[in-house]
Amino acid sequence: MNESVSSQRAMSPEVKRGVVAIIIKGIFGAVFMIALLMLLAGRWDWVWGWVMVFIFVAAATAQVLLLLPTNPALLAERSKGLREEGAPLWDKVITSFAVGFLPVAAWIIAALHMRFAWLPSMSLALHVGGTIVFALAWVLVLWATYANRFFTTTVRIQKDHTVQTGGPYRFVRHPGYVAAMLYNLATPFLLGSWWALIPMVFVVPLMVLRTVLEDKLLQEQLAGYKEYAARVRYRLLPGVW
Repeated sequence: MNESVSSQRAMSPEVKRGVVAIIIKGIFGAVFMIALLMLLAGRWDWVWGWVMVFIFVAAATAQVLLLLPTNPALLAERSKGLREEGAPLWDKVITSFAVGFLPVAAWIIAALHMRFAWLPSMSLALHVGGTIVFALAWVLVLWATYANRFFTTTVRIQKDHTVQTGGPYRFVRHPGYVAAMLYNLATPFLLGSWWALIPMVFVVPLMVLRTVLEDKLLQEQLAGYKEYAARVRYRLLPGVW
């Protein structure tokens, strides 16, 4: 896509194809999640598995409803995933693990935990707490996506790219990564599997590394970002880093 995400508000044929593509990807993603969780768990009445699917579908639907009337080109661009042009190799590698392999590994472990009733078990309070954090993290994702016209899947400088300072970007420079760490760490608690924490804990250092590398790239290549970084000092956690 040669035009920038920010400038392409009209529903051109390319944008329409991208919007349709991201809707189809969302449907297939939900079907994949349901099949993986329920088939590996060996049951279709796994309440917590369905809770996670419901939140995922609700978040994906909300993203389309939020962006379709305001920035359909961003939906189209996000439909490309790792195929977005101009993304550095390091970002594709990190994203493949942090967004793909590790979360899916955790889902598999949690489903097998349910199937074979592995110990230790998890209390209802932890299930509920994990669900709340998981849902709130997706709310943060939606807030960051709505506030940032350039919230693409991969790290890159787009044509007419400008610094985004509204919404959660008033508090930290990378709220999307905060949300990603939260919903990934909350997943094992939502699904009730201590063992599923094993792959998920690796998401945190990967997202921290991605934050460091992206922040460096933005300070070097995006006009105005250094000044923004001077105003909003913290990358991920206010008062800490």
